[in-house]
Amino acid sequence: MAIQSSSGNSPKKETPRLVAAEASGVERDGGRDEGLRPKRLCDYVGQPELKQVLAIALEATRQRQEALDHVLLYGPPGLGKTTMALVLAEELGVRCRITSAPALERPRDIVGLLMNLQPRELLFIDEIHRLNRVAEELLYPAMEDFRLDLTVGAGAGARTRSLELPVFTLVGATTKAGSLSSPLRDRFGLIQRLEFYNCSDLEAIVVRAAGLLKVELMQEAAAEIARRCRGTPRIANRLLRRVRDFASVKGHGPVTAAVVEEALAMHRVDALGLDASDRRLLELLLGSYAGGPAGLDTLAAALGEDPDTLEGVVEPFLLQLGFLQRTPRGRVVTEAGRRHLEAA
Repeated sequence: MAIQSSSGNSPKKETPRLVAAEASGVERDGGRDEGLRPKRLCDYVGQPELKQVLAIALEATRQRQEALDHVLLYGPPGLGKTTMALVLAEELGVRCRITSAPALERPRDIVGLLMNLQPRELLFIDEIHRLNRVAEELLYPAMEDFRLDLTVGAGAGARTRSLELPVFTLVGATTKAGSLSSPLRDRFGLIQRLEFYNCSDLEAIVVRAAGLLKVELMQEAAAEIARRCRGTPRIANRLLRRVRDFASVKGHGPVTAAVVEEALAMHRVDALGLDASDRRLLELLLGSYAGGPAGLDTLAAALGEDPDTLEGVVEPFLLQLGFLQRTPRGRVVTEAGRRHLEAA
């Protein structure tokens, strides 16, 4: 059965009435996915526990006609933290101002953002764990008392001036919740983790994206993409685009599972979602170190990669699959990892 984009199934292209996303000196992550982002909580696929918690908080907020409590979303990249912030803004009928912690280098950057907020608006700060100390100190009274404490002057003539701020909601996103200071973390009323998606949810995301991109996709092809996207919607959308490009250039009609396999094989993405970087690490451990153990710095030097890249980007998925182990003596390839490479 083919999943086609038709006038009855394709969502209408409409501009949200009150929602606007404003970048503050930062490039949007996944900017090409803007048209694929769900606008309402009911359209958001997956994360059932998170949606249940936020649905109750949203309904209570609307009943009391107040601003939503501050929200901290954490979890691996690509799981929909920015999308959820935009969904919250749409549900509340307010604007969402988007920035990231590295863009707030100077005190005046965050002061300008806070001073320009309107009542009940959302301020979304990505990678909030990277806020510098001065910006964090300014946020404490702003989050708790909706007050901005500024020091005017210097030396003996310095004085503190307090400015009232409109009631607003801060939505923070981070991939490293443990790196947040306790005073900042404790000021969030809702702290929720986003989990990796299961195959059925990812398949639904691929089907929805295919309709929006006008890709005629067979059901088994959607399932094949879902199996290879590492539990991450952002990767699912990326792989779908690569499959769409391949199918259009090669002149294929409806995209089948065979077309998906051929397209992703060209991009060196295997049946479990491992890419070239993953296999290089496993092959190096097996070929040069007899499966390990080998230290992180040694592996990084041999692969020509940064140790932080290996530890934060390559290793997590291999650990999740059980193909790699971290031991006190170094990294070790498991028997499952060995069998997968041999089968490949």
